[in-house]
Amino acid sequence: MLDAHILKQRRDLTVDVHLKIEQGGSLGLFGASGTGKSTVLSCIAGIEQPDHGEIRFNGMQLFPPPLPLHLRPVGYLTQDPHLFPHLSVAENIAFGLGRRPVQNESWLATLRKSLGLTDVWNAPAARISGGQARRVALARMLARRPPLVLLDEPFAGLDRQLVRELIDGLLAWRTTLGFTMIVVDHQAHMLERLSPHVAVLEQGRVIQQGEWEQVRTAPATDLLKKLLDPL
Repeated sequence: MLDAHILKQRRDLTVDVHLKIEQGGSLGLFGASGTGKSTVLSCIAGIEQPDHGEIRFNGMQLFPPPLPLHLRPVGYLTQDPHLFPHLSVAENIAFGLGRRPVQNESWLATLRKSLGLTDVWNAPAARISGGQARRVALARMLARRPPLVLLDEPFAGLDRQLVRELIDGLLAWRTTLGFTMIVVDHQAHMLERLSPHVAVLEQGRVIQQGEWEQVRTAPATDLLKKLLDPL
């Protein structure tokens, strides 16, 4: 189980969020821009530290004290692929495996084939397209088989066909690997595809949580109603 209570003071708001997700479960974080969604993920990933609170995952204490990044059982994917341009696609994907890439050759071959990276496998990361870079970033995250996956708007700016392919891939890998997943996105329909459960944030706090049907049927605030039905 992930049990996270995050209290973090930002310049313009206080993020105070408590989340519980069963092992292998999923949750979408939804809300307007600037409500603290990315802050929650960043604190769980260890990029930022909460001011107060506690984060535990499957019996492991992530905070406090802050567990070093390399010891966290977390895969973190954002809009920016953050690839090493001087390394090849294969080297980027194997980077997080440290000295164990040989033992993972079969798994890397599976990722290469299923994510359509065979043609660019040995190409420098600096020379591949933006869509290919997103696939590489996804493969690099999955290479470590993380038990906890955090997605912070990883599909922003991509065409619909590629988004559909990446979502289908993520759902398939989640079935295979059984990881727990938290997804942030400002598009409700995309979050709904990735997780049947949602927590809605406004001004740094969860104002409603449950299944999408419940939230759509009775949105807690006028702002949420507008976000769910912008037209």
